[in-house]
Amino acid sequence: MERDQAKPLAPVSDLPSSDDGEAALHLKQVRRKKFVKCFGSVAALAIILAVVIIILIFTVFRVKDPIINMNGVAVTRLELINGTTPKPGSNISVTADVSVKNPNVASFKYRNTTTTLYYYGKVVGDARGPPGRAKARRTVRMNITIDIIVDRVLASPNLVTDVRSRTLTMVSYSRVGGRINILNIIKRHVTVKMNCSMTVNIFSQAIQQQKCKRQVDV
Repeated sequence: MERDQAKPLAPVSDLPSSDDGEAALHLKQVRRKKFVKCFGSVAALAIILAVVIIILIFTVFRVKDPIINMNGVAVTRLELINGTTPKPGSNISVTADVSVKNPNVASFKYRNTTTTLYYYGKVVGDARGPPGRAKARRTVRMNITIDIIVDRVLASPNLVTDVRSRTLTMVSYSRVGGRINILNIIKRHVTVKMNCSMTVNIFSQAIQQQKCKRQVDV
C-alpha cells in the first residue's frame, strides 16, 4: 500500500515564495527611482548651464561698440603772412590725439585708422594711423599727424571771412574698422566713424571749439 502512494512533484523548498517576488519587485523599483533621479539631475544641470550661458551672452559676453574719441588737436608749423594769412606753398601740421576705447571682455583688433580734414567741403589733408589691438576693457591712444595743404585753403572763397574773424573752421572725419572675437564663438566686425567740427584760432594756433558725433556700423 505504501508503494502505491504518489510521490510529491518537487520539494517544498524548491517552490517560489512570495517573499522572493516582492524582493525582485522592490529592487526593480529602487533601480527605476535611481535612474529617474540621475536623469533629473543631468537634465537640471543642463538647464542651469544653458541659463548661465544665455545670461553670459547677454551680459558679460555681449558685444559692445568700441568708442573713438578726439581728445585734442595741436596745430604746428603754421606760417602766416602779416600774422593773419597762411603762407602760400607751405603746409600746416595738425596733430590729433585720438583714442580707441574697448569696453568688451575680449580684445578689439583694428585696421589702419584714417583721418581726413575738410575746409568748407574740400579735402585739405589726410593721414593714416597704424593698425593695432585694444585689449579687453582698455583704451589705446595714438597721435596722428595731418599735413594740411595750404594752397587748397587759400583757394577757398571763405578764407577772407575766416581771416577777419581770426579763426579757421574745419571738419575732421575719422574711421576705425576692426573685429571683436570672444572665445572664437562670438565674432563681430565693427566700423567706428567720427565727425568733428573744430574752430582753430589763427594767432594762438589752438582749438577754440570742437564738437564731435559718432556712428557705429556692424
